Amino acid sequence: MQHPLRVALHNEIHARPPEAMGAPLCISHVVMVCNAEQRAQSRAHMAALARDNHLPAPDAAATHTRVDFGPYRVRWELHTEFVTWTFIRPLKSDPFGDREPETASAVVPRDWMAQLPGQCLASVHLWALPAGSVEPDTLVRQVLSDETLVASTVADGFAEVYTDFAIHADGFSRMVVLAGSLTPRRLGRLVQCLLEIETYRMAALLGLPAAREASAVLASAELELAELAQSIRSANRDDEPALLDRLTRLAGQVESQHAASHSRFSASAAYFELVDKRIGDIAESRLAGMQTIREFMDRRLTPARSTCEWSSRRQDALSQRVSRISNLLRTRVEIEQQQSSQALLAAMNSRQGMQLRMQSTVEGLSVAAITYYIVGLVSYLAKGAQHLGWPLGPEVTAAATIPVVVGVVWWSMRRLHAKVFKA
Repeated sequence: MQHPLRVALHNEIHARPPEAMGAPLCISHVVMVCNAEQRAQSRAHMAALARDNHLPAPDAAATHTRVDFGPYRVRWELHTEFVTWTFIRPLKSDPFGDREPETASAVVPRDWMAQLPGQCLASVHLWALPAGSVEPDTLVRQVLSDETLVASTVADGFAEVYTDFAIHADGFSRMVVLAGSLTPRRLGRLVQCLLEIETYRMAALLGLPAAREASAVLASAELELAELAQSIRSANRDDEPALLDRLTRLAGQVESQHAASHSRFSASAAYFELVDKRIGDIAESRLAGMQTIREFMDRRLTPARSTCEWSSRRQDALSQRVSRISNLLRTRVEIEQQQSSQALLAAMNSRQGMQLRMQSTVEGLSVAAITYYIVGLVSYLAKGAQHLGWPLGPEVTAAATIPVVVGVVWWSMRRLHAKVFKA
């Protein structure tokens, strides 16, 4: 019997494979951040484009699809937080001349392109050209900015990549790859890595605004926690309920903020790792006089990455400190409650001892009362017995029986107490 997930798990290693590409070509890559509803709309949007071109719609369960529309190809990919659209168009002539270079998005229906669901997080034009087809000076002059130019040899020296990591007037950033002697499949893997570097770089930076916002909240919470810790040192018993209430509200605020941003920081950390992995995959080396992509990322991304990581660690540390101080204050309150309970028990014991002494006093009175009534009965019996020949008078008989009656009553009371306490 086959496991129901065997095929799906096996095909996972083939998810989003790179496609073979031949230079020259141009690519337009768009990343749209989408919620659950917009993710469903993006699938319908892709199906609408296929239907308008008399092509079958993508599978309803697919997370990526490729469709060839003739003049251009479209690659649609559904990710956890965003949807990527990649438009690929072959070039038949030199795209860099006196005119604006040709782009893949230029041949896509504009109305359809303008209605892509979601919010645009990243967009990049990429040109893959044969080596020697264009001079680097022409690249800088026609496509890229010389001030922020980044370039390196990639694919173990078989290709060169140029970019400036800048958003140009059309809203797209730009990359140029001089393919050299790369095979189509290796060129496809290189292009996919470069596009993913840009995609994951922007996705990773989504954690930076959250980190900056969290910093203000954490600074205020840390200050209040320090004030609470100082107040706890000098607080008396009457102040503790109010301090515990303030500490509980602070703990709720910290945990709420932690829950709101922790997932964002975790996602950013994962995206930063993917950026590092993709930079390693392109196997770049220095191009004379130019800054490499890794050097650029290390210089520009490290502060943002450190800010996100520090905010995450700061949240965890503050949460632990609030928990420790809360436990300390609760322990102090519990100890005082135990002391109050002990004092209450001591007071109860004292009252119980007093009650026992009072009970002993009452028992003495009870012995006297019982003796009085019994002696009275004996006196009546002695009066009646005189007529039957009893030699002693009633008073003498009563007086003689008093010690005996007292002893018997007292002994009976003690025995009764012994039986009760034993039970």
